[in-house]
Amino acid sequence: MQEPPTPANEDERLQALRQLLILDTPPEERFDRIVAFAAQEFDMPIALISLIDAERQWFKAKVGLDTREMARDISFCAHAILKDETMVVPDAAQDQRFADNPLVTGGPGIQFYAGAPLKLPSGESIGTLCIIDQQPRELDRVDLAILASLRDLAVDELVRRAAPEGPANDAAVSA
Repeated sequence: MQEPPTPANEDERLQALRQLLILDTPPEERFDRIVAFAAQEFDMPIALISLIDAERQWFKAKVGLDTREMARDISFCAHAILKDETMVVPDAAQDQRFADNPLVTGGPGIQFYAGAPLKLPSGESIGTLCIIDQQPRELDRVDLAILASLRDLAVDELVRRAAPEGPANDAAVSA
């Protein structure tokens, strides 16, 4: 198993994530709907909005997993945030980065993974929208486009959630 390398902009990435004030918050329907749609659209048993903190990945929304977080060092998503494009692992058992990963060899038995990085407008990738299966799979160009659109929706919701609301803030901005 290969532990994910630390992104070059790790300090800025973690600061951007923490500024969202989203870690360890209760579930929110708008995020739950995104992962429910992804699971249904791709016929996947697991779909997640995963946020990568310093030592863990934490799930803002989830379908098919009981846990709220897991260690970053075994996380597929921590690998996925290193690039801008969606990371697809068609068969984790055949991928040297993941073949002996406990998430592959044990529960939940990941065989297929696709993670679209959640890249903020400021440029930091803070996590992924990912879909997971217990059997090898492939995605075509249309599938990748749909996953990217859902990822964009998740980023929009993250940014909207963090933005100040109300007329008092609107007046302060225009002053």
